[in-house]
Amino acid sequence: MADEIELKLALAKEAVARVSSHSLLAKTEAVCQQLRNTYFDTPDGILEANGSALRIRHDGKRYIQTLKTRGHSEGGLSRRGEWEWQLAAPELNLNALAELPVMASLGTSQLSQLGAIFTTDFQRNTWRLDTPESQIEVALDQGEIHTGSTAHRVTICELELELKSGSANALLDIADTLAQHIPLRPSDTSKAARGNFLRGHPWQLPPHSAPLQRALVALDALNDTEQLHWLAHARQSLGTLAESTDQYVRQPASMLLERIDPASPPLPWDLHCGQLALRLVRQIAGQRHNCHTHQG
Repeated sequence: MADEIELKLALAKEAVARVSSHSLLAKTEAVCQQLRNTYFDTPDGILEANGSALRIRHDGKRYIQTLKTRGHSEGGLSRRGEWEWQLAAPELNLNALAELPVMASLGTSQLSQLGAIFTTDFQRNTWRLDTPESQIEVALDQGEIHTGSTAHRVTICELELELKSGSANALLDIADTLAQHIPLRPSDTSKAARGNFLRGHPWQLPPHSAPLQRALVALDALNDTEQLHWLAHARQSLGTLAESTDQYVRQPASMLLERIDPASPPLPWDLHCGQLALRLVRQIAGQRHNCHTHQG
């Protein structure tokens, strides 16, 4: 088992061309993969209820089974447990799952009920950034999540910055540099969660969550559903942050709130909105994550 530490950033399609031409990445050749992931759960959604995600990934050469746990997420910066197994065929290794303590609550009968629920198909371009203090993988994902029905599809267009070694603060440094030239926004909803919502499960704001997380999830919901009431939820959460006694939270939250039109979606964001959102992430989540280091 390893901890996965990453920062997710949502992009508009119009911003994709700016990624590979950015000075941070332009001198490094990207590794391109076509990835197909099939996600699994029981008919009553027990893994979803526990905040876990189980998938089999096919990259054209091999099959990999992966289980990810809920972990902790704040402002798109997440840390969670991850287990992986190589497979000879696209069939779940139930024996390996049964041996994990995190799956101990599932009996043999429940494990046997695991079935495919949705699929993600996307192209991934990956760059490796090495500094004296850290190693970071930058992945640009473009494709879609679908349940097999043309009516149940959403677009994948995002950057994932994954920490391979070093301090999680390095992820925010890279994101800040990218945001100077690429309009982006922190995203706090995984592909697995988006897939579950696509199956007809209603979008919900995470209960008992912090205002920043609620604002970002509301914007993710707005992006996928185009339902404007999610914009009101995002503004409400940003309004809470704009009343903070911490001026380093209050100022960017107030400025961001002013730039979001309550009558129309703020997507795609402009450069300034992305930079303000990342300032919030750094102030609220950065100090907590900065005390952690990760060895790949």
